[in-house]
Amino acid sequence: MSAAGDKRPIVIRRKKVVHSHHGGSWKIALADFMTALMALFLVMWILSVASDEQRQGVADYFSTPLTSAVTGGDRSGSTSAIPGGGPDPVHSDGERARIDTREFSRPSEQQRRFFMDLQRRIQAAIEADPELRELRQQMRFDLTPEGLRIQLLDHELRPMFAIGSDRVEPYMRSLLRTIAPLLNDLPNYLSISGHTDSRPYAGGYRGYSNWELSSDRANASRRELVAGGLESDKLLRVSGFADRVMVPDTDPFDADNRRIELLVLLPEVAEYIRRPGILGGPGVPSPMSTRLESEVDLAPVEQFTESLRRTLNPEQ
Repeated sequence: MSAAGDKRPIVIRRKKVVHSHHGGSWKIALADFMTALMALFLVMWILSVASDEQRQGVADYFSTPLTSAVTGGDRSGSTSAIPGGGPDPVHSDGERARIDTREFSRPSEQQRRFFMDLQRRIQAAIEADPELRELRQQMRFDLTPEGLRIQLLDHELRPMFAIGSDRVEPYMRSLLRTIAPLLNDLPNYLSISGHTDSRPYAGGYRGYSNWELSSDRANASRRELVAGGLESDKLLRVSGFADRVMVPDTDPFDADNRRIELLVLLPEVAEYIRRPGILGGPGVPSPMSTRLESEVDLAPVEQFTESLRRTLNPEQ
């Protein structure tokens, strides 16, 4: 055979690769991601243009959404889905007691709207007066478990009172008399409290001190409010706290601690103040008064009385 016949043919096998279709699952994932991203930016845009009151309302709605349905729309309850709940390690009477307690310690939605409307009208009245407009930075509004708190803060350049005195400065007098008629629009009672910083008097607390000063300034504010048109029947409490209640995160000698607080009380809080024994009845009884007469053994008392009578009158 020839040399050419000894060569074997080379066979090259090529495997045909068929690319299968991957499906559209990645498109669904991408669409979900883009939708979530769009929703995120939409929420961020809404929050950026919303007012403080609107953001607070949204926060309150999402704080306990499940309880809103359980308690018939009241958002002040707890996060438990079961109304009864059984014993609670924090509240001895269980979940129901916690809901009932919070109903009386937080303003309802209607009360919140009334308070917010009062705040807006006070701010509008101050904004409309060029002389009072500079005092906006010395006013703070916030909702507390007791009601709407209006804080009038002192300032080194614009003090509310004369130094160490209860003499009201003219702009403070004008501010109080501007607020007074607006407080009559709500049926709520009013509480006034005075506060000072920690600078003591030379005599300390033995003579005239920050206790007297804070009380005198609270009463001076009361007189200006009444002179401005506040109904005197709306006043429920006027008190002085000296330097015992500081503004959070402030130095004890900070001017912000020299302040007057006007508190528009919730009806339940006002009732607690007017009737101190409301939680336990009309008053706190003594231990002996809670026992029935039939439960008290009077025999020892009678024996002692009889023996004493015989000693004093042996002839009988």
